[in-house]
Amino acid sequence: MVLIALTLLTSFLPMVIIIFIVFYAVKNKQKGGEVVVRHIYTYLVLFATLMMVIGGGISIFMAAADLVSPGAYYQSYEEYKMNYQYEEKGKVERKNRSEKEIRKEYEEIIKGEKEQTKENAKNQLVKSLGFIIIPLPVFLSFNRQRKQMQNE
Repeated sequence: MVLIALTLLTSFLPMVIIIFIVFYAVKNKQKGGEVVVRHIYTYLVLFATLMMVIGGGISIFMAAADLVSPGAYYQSYEEYKMNYQYEEKGKVERKNRSEKEIRKEYEEIIKGEKEQTKENAKNQLVKSLGFIIIPLPVFLSFNRQRKQMQNE
């Protein structure tokens, strides 16, 4: 219960503060409230787009790490070999495969898993580029506006 309340508080507190500042600025219009609202909006857009670009950069780094060094296969050969045993009416039987065939299949599965991890990393890399390419022009545009507002 406390965790839910804490989560809601941390989620909505920044929005409440921003809304309070905006209403305060609009109330004091004669003191330059419109300018304050414009500044707040500009900084919020800058913050949001910057966070998206940083998140995209982190995601690209993680995808590149998976591409260069994919994670290890989680199942050992012994565990894989045990999967070739099955229980039939209380009696354990072996499937008709030699040790060499089981080892070959296991190594093919490991190879397939690494290739799949690399393909997933390439896919994630392309998706992550979107988190940089799309918000970056918005960030640069609003940053120019911010500089112009400071010079006025």
